[in-house]
Amino acid sequence: MLSKKILLLTAFALAAPVLGSATSASAAGLISIIVNDPANPYWLTEGNVAAAEAKKLGYDAKVSAHKGDTNTESTLIDTAITNKSVAIILDPANASGSIGAVKKAVAANIPVFLVNAEINQEGLAKAQLVSNNAQGAALGAQQWVQDVGEKGNYVELLGAPSDNNAATRSNGYTTVLSQYADLQKVGDQVANWDRTQGHDKMQSLLQAHPDIIGVISGNDEMALGAIAALKEAGKLANIKVGGFDGSPDAVAAIKAGELQYTVLQPVAVFSAKAVDQADSFLKNGKTGAASEKQLYDCLLITKDNVAKYTAPFTLSE
Repeated sequence: MLSKKILLLTAFALAAPVLGSATSASAAGLISIIVNDPANPYWLTEGNVAAAEAKKLGYDAKVSAHKGDTNTESTLIDTAITNKSVAIILDPANASGSIGAVKKAVAANIPVFLVNAEINQEGLAKAQLVSNNAQGAALGAQQWVQDVGEKGNYVELLGAPSDNNAATRSNGYTTVLSQYADLQKVGDQVANWDRTQGHDKMQSLLQAHPDIIGVISGNDEMALGAIAALKEAGKLANIKVGGFDGSPDAVAAIKAGELQYTVLQPVAVFSAKAVDQADSFLKNGKTGAASEKQLYDCLLITKDNVAKYTAPFTLSE
């Protein structure tokens, strides 16, 4: 588990745009990094940090994005194979649908290291490094109750069903919130981790349930979309929203008093760790980790500690 000490990487490594870029030829070889959608700051940071770590260790780094499409993901794996990558860092598009892409890389003798999301099969990837979503969801739900109260109706915005993280977070919320008999979930909508969909689904939920007191969201982008819809309806003062990710925009919303909290995923840590483990495996035949699946604990960000947010997805204690 990740120690709740300092999660620090340079702001340059977090912010420098590297999508589609590669360094000049390196004797250590090419590490191909495939993320979801860099339009989301979480996935942008994921790719940037991994690329910066790879270059620091002497590798070339190329970042590309599948945007949640398994066909695109498969094509990008083909490209990584053609480019003679020495390792692949992959945020899988689909828990089941990405298994074939990973198998293809493994068949080409390229080790694969998964970040952020799992696949539904062990023994293919050398490592699967993800946030401890159950722990993070419990952390967020407990804070949500403190902010919203123990009585009233609420709604939930859900992430993409193809991503196991969506169900894990939702189940984690339910485990906590179901302990409060006077809190009733009256509706939920899938908004696929997307801000625009979060906005539109929030509008629909608000029309159906105008008496809600809170919104709990599976990620920050959906939460920020919900906040925009609530502001448009003149309802934000009476309806409180909680997020999950720890994105810069979410932190800004906390500072503005529009978002109650966010749960920081340590993407800046485990993206670098995945590259470190790839480097170890390439040099020693071992990742250095005790197990394939590795969980990294999340941290809570509220108005009380938001000043300690020092760089994207980075909180110092």
